[in-house]
Amino acid sequence: MKDHLAAKAARSREHGRERREEAPALLAEIALLGVPAALARLGASEGGLSAAQVRQRQEQWGANRVAHERREPLVRQVLRRLANPLNLLLIALAAVSAGMGDSRAALIIAVMVILSLTLATVQERRSSRAAQRLREMVHTTAAVLRAAEEGGRTVTAEQAAEVPIEELVPGDIVHLSAGDMVPADLRLIAAKDLFVNQASLTGESLPVEKHAAPAGAGAAAVIGAMGNICFMGTTVVSGSATGVVALTGRRACFGGLAEKIAGERAPTSFDRGVDRFAWLMIRFILVMAPLVFLINGLTKGDWVQALLFATAVAVGLTPEMLPMIVTVNLAKGAIAMSQAKVVVKRLSAIQNFGAMDVLCTDKTGTLTQDRVILQKALDLDGGDSQEVLEYAYLNSYYQSGLKNLLDVAVLRHAQARQLEAAARAYRRFDEVPFDFERRRMSVALEGGGRRVLICKGAVEEVFAVSSHGRAGGDSFALDDSHLTALRRSVDELNADGFRVIAVAVKELPAAQDACSLSDESDLLLVGYIAFLDPPKESAARAIAALAAHGVAVKVLTGDNEAVTRKICREVGLPADRIMSGAELEGLMEAEAAALIERTQVFARLSPAQKAGVIAALQRNGHVVGFLGDGINDGAALKAADVGISVDSAVDIAKESADLILLEKSLLVLDDGVIEGRKVFGNVVKYIRMGASSNFGNMFSVIGASAWLPFLPMAPVQVLTNNLLYDFSQTAIPTDAVDEEYLARPRRWEIGNIGRFMLTIGPISSLFDYATYCTMYFLFDARAPARAALFQTGWFVESIISQTLIIHVIRTSRLAFIESRASAPLMLTSLGVCAVGGMLPYSPFAGALGFVPLPPLYWPILALMVLAYLALTHVMKVWFHRRFGLD
Repeated sequence: MKDHLAAKAARSREHGRERREEAPALLAEIALLGVPAALARLGASEGGLSAAQVRQRQEQWGANRVAHERREPLVRQVLRRLANPLNLLLIALAAVSAGMGDSRAALIIAVMVILSLTLATVQERRSSRAAQRLREMVHTTAAVLRAAEEGGRTVTAEQAAEVPIEELVPGDIVHLSAGDMVPADLRLIAAKDLFVNQASLTGESLPVEKHAAPAGAGAAAVIGAMGNICFMGTTVVSGSATGVVALTGRRACFGGLAEKIAGERAPTSFDRGVDRFAWLMIRFILVMAPLVFLINGLTKGDWVQALLFATAVAVGLTPEMLPMIVTVNLAKGAIAMSQAKVVVKRLSAIQNFGAMDVLCTDKTGTLTQDRVILQKALDLDGGDSQEVLEYAYLNSYYQSGLKNLLDVAVLRHAQARQLEAAARAYRRFDEVPFDFERRRMSVALEGGGRRVLICKGAVEEVFAVSSHGRAGGDSFALDDSHLTALRRSVDELNADGFRVIAVAVKELPAAQDACSLSDESDLLLVGYIAFLDPPKESAARAIAALAAHGVAVKVLTGDNEAVTRKICREVGLPADRIMSGAELEGLMEAEAAALIERTQVFARLSPAQKAGVIAALQRNGHVVGFLGDGINDGAALKAADVGISVDSAVDIAKESADLILLEKSLLVLDDGVIEGRKVFGNVVKYIRMGASSNFGNMFSVIGASAWLPFLPMAPVQVLTNNLLYDFSQTAIPTDAVDEEYLARPRRWEIGNIGRFMLTIGPISSLFDYATYCTMYFLFDARAPARAALFQTGWFVESIISQTLIIHVIRTSRLAFIESRASAPLMLTSLGVCAVGGMLPYSPFAGALGFVPLPPLYWPILALMVLAYLALTHVMKVWFHRRFGLD
């Protein structure tokens, strides 16, 4: 076993070294070969691999996964957190303290770093496990043809089976259809009107047509020009194909790219804001620490103590808990959302969710139920028609592409009517797959002594290629009057909430054995089928809840205006003004942006137009989310600040999304918005507290250093103060956030944080100076011999006041009365205050340089703390009235 594992590991390393050379070389080789030779080169057959072959190749090549699937090891996660600039600064300061012989200071700084690292790592791993459990419920599969085992014989399977993409191996035969994500690097062996979007690999914006014919020598040398190769991670826009797997996992071209860019995502505005604040504090420290060092060294002559004190002050000014506060808040939000069955693929998306002020959503399958019901099959006279139903059934049954909700509804209805015998009377010899330009698809069938093309699709698009109609058994040429009457009938159905699909046929010559787009002409229109697509029960409540929290909902659909208007009214969205894709097409960018801002419902949009609407809203200053589940939603999901999809979505939609809903209720969207705002609110609490406290401490430390003949606080006392304060802040992620703060979207406002710092910061300094005067004049702590009394008095006042002030800063209301902190935050605050007050009387007092305080100190301290809290509340109320809650 050991030798087997060693050999397997050696093979894995060898494959890793050879991937860059082997992958392009193998693909170039099979691109030049014909289909039989390519199959032979890959050890495959059109009937699929046997179970034994699959097992052997899985052992040889491993699972079909790329780098982003791997879980980050604990050691690497800890090292990544240690590399944070704030932690590196603390480690450097600990080294300075140790080098100067102050082991107590070095130990306290190390405890701070360990506390921050431990809390952040434990919480992030906890949220990762919760997300992983949910992610395992999201299945991405591929349609694979594999040989079956019957009585010891290998038998070719008649139909492809859905197999998890991780289980694919080289040589597997895979079927592709519109909406599929290509699961590995494939050599096509058959293709029909196949167009693939490979922008993720080559950057090409337009879909590329693919085929099964051997490539020319020049084309085979360039990845983007390999017309018979489909690459892992690209998506099928339209058409269908069959291919043989050539390369899987990290050996695939996309797998190699993913290994480079795994985990790298563009930072959000929230990420950039936190980083700006951290670097602002670091620059602040780089100015303050040398200044404190020089002032104390020059005024007191003890340069060693001055350096230790400056080091301690630098530690005190460092917002070392910021990375932990951010991570724990985001992880807590992810866990809360996982309990609501939401897979969070990217933690920072939670905060974007809270900042979102516009949610764009597709209609079908998102606002509406994912169970469409076929209600009517009508001829052109409006009567029930068995013929129309049978033609629609044959089309849905024999089409090889993605069976959408409408196809499923047709098949379910036909099964209930026992129409399966009609399908057995025919065989398919060709098809013209669906695409979003034509918005129709056709199958070519042979049976009953005839060859017939059956076309179904969007009403206008089928009308456009129909020249005749049939009603009551009689055929007639279609003219404008007929088309007007038919459109009127369809509009009436649409107004009643029905989605209408037209059905047309065409007799084909007996000798014709293939079809193309040109055959979709001169069709005979036989009727239409009508579906009810009722809204989700939770849609209206979810939209109302989002609106109440400041999120505007806009509908972006490819469906027609009448059906869209009906559904929108049922879910409570005003739909008097609907903008169509055709209207958008001819508008200038500035004009389109203004109209998009005012319009709430958009119909008949192409995939590119959906993404364009989102981009226009982003240029207008909005943070935009998009909820979609279809083939045509991939571009919009990528363009949005927050991409949201559902478990039943097609592969490309789930791959593009930041969040995946595992339950049908849309109310979880509003829950997600609230969680995002809670995350942001609690992070801002810490930042406001740290910024204002540090700004006030700047005046306090500089003034005391210049005035006093001794250090205002011993270095070890400064560090102890900071450690206790940090511990009190660890409970901030558990805190509640006021309802008025959650009522509207919140964004990063560094300017407002600066104004808050300038307003609140000097208040703490004012009461520090009041403490100085009390200790200096009232308790006669003037001489160096009385320094310990002065330092003890300021330590106790500092730790109690700055620990309690978070309760005032955390809310715009009256602290402790109108708004109370969470129980953990209350307990940690009271605990830290109690420890701070008891230290001068504890066994640790001597080691820390503390002495007992006079009895009169305590009532004076109580009055000062109450005055400090009251004045801060008054200034806070003024600030929020003047500048808002941000």
